[in-house]
Amino acid sequence: MKNHILKHIKNSKQKGEKLIAVLLDPDKISNDDVSSCITAINKTEVSFIFVGGSTVTNGMTDPFVKKIKKLSSIPVVLFPGDHSQLTEEADAVLFLSLLSGRNPEFLIEQQIKSVNFLKESALEIIPTGYLLIEGGIETSVQKVSKTTPISQLNLQEILNTSIAAEYLGKQIIYLEAGSGATTPVDPKIIRSVTENTKIPIIVGGGIRTKQQLKNAFDNGADLVVIGTAFENNNEIFNSII
Repeated sequence: MKNHILKHIKNSKQKGEKLIAVLLDPDKISNDDVSSCITAINKTEVSFIFVGGSTVTNGMTDPFVKKIKKLSSIPVVLFPGDHSQLTEEADAVLFLSLLSGRNPEFLIEQQIKSVNFLKESALEIIPTGYLLIEGGIETSVQKVSKTTPISQLNLQEILNTSIAAEYLGKQIIYLEAGSGATTPVDPKIIRSVTENTKIPIIVGGGIRTKQQLKNAFDNGADLVVIGTAFENNNEIFNSII
């Protein structure tokens, strides 16, 4: 059913139900390791499997998602670093616009390049305002996009950018500290954005502990994304949920 993933996220927000997604990067997980990863994920309460990365070898996403779909019934949502990472095999795509930066390539150019594929596909397209928040290290998103993340100390800029995303018609706000971040998005930031916007909030980057996950959820995150922590330990959910 079209738009069922966004509808599920919005309904969960209304009910106060919290969601978790696992982010899998085709360039970081070998074909041989996919089965063990999915076996571990299938044992958890994970709602979505996000697939993507800042740089994914061209042609890798399609077979990667195909294998996931054979092994799991959990919906697969594309989290693409660029238009080459799109595939019909997934259920939906976060149609990202990097609003924290001013590089037109990631504000609109990559989106335009994806149109010919998307208009012929059955993918659910979810307009997403993507904000890169400083997470303690220079992340791959920062390097590839050639943009500067917003400082966690600049709460007003983060808040204004999030509100602008909602005004622009984005259906989701994604607050991202970046893959491998040493500092997750501050709970005060999550709380402020939640209190001043009405659309669902996704939070990712640097969340490795039960307390960090709880902090994100308690302060308004509707969906938390776990990536690097799962790559490093497939059993991470046994300790944080």
